[in-house]
Amino acid sequence: MSTHDAAPGAPKAPEAETPVRFDTKIAVLLREDLETWQRLNVTAFLVSGLGKEFPEVIGEPYEDADAVGYLPMFRQPVLVFEGTKETLTHAHARVLSRALPRALFTSDLFATGNDRDNRAAVRAVSTAELDLVGLAVYGPKNAVDKVLKGARMHP
Repeated sequence: MSTHDAAPGAPKAPEAETPVRFDTKIAVLLREDLETWQRLNVTAFLVSGLGKEFPEVIGEPYEDADAVGYLPMFRQPVLVFEGTKETLTHAHARVLSRALPRALFTSDLFATGNDRDNRAAVRAVSTAELDLVGLAVYGPKNAVDKVLKGARMHP
């Protein structure tokens, strides 16, 4: 037996295991006219609440070879899309009609500096009048795909 052969009955090496597939999707839709720093900031804010509401999306903590620990992260990829203001408005209507878990970021939030003011800025505007720049959605793959119809993968 060479040094590369596993003993009979030994577990397979991780890279030989079947890839993990998820029946859910985490997706972020950004308005295409945002500056780079805004895209990054909005994406981080939009996904930040998922783990609290849906602990199953969080994987196990990480540890390097020297046993230094790191925080756990999402167990699955976050797919980032972009679209026009109209695409975002339509996606928002679809996510509401499907009652999927969602987070939003409006243009007003760029002028605030804390969570209390962020929530007040959203609360001050009716649903139909929200100036959306970002939307996150979590749910079954097919439902999320329908919400994102018309959006394209972020370059």
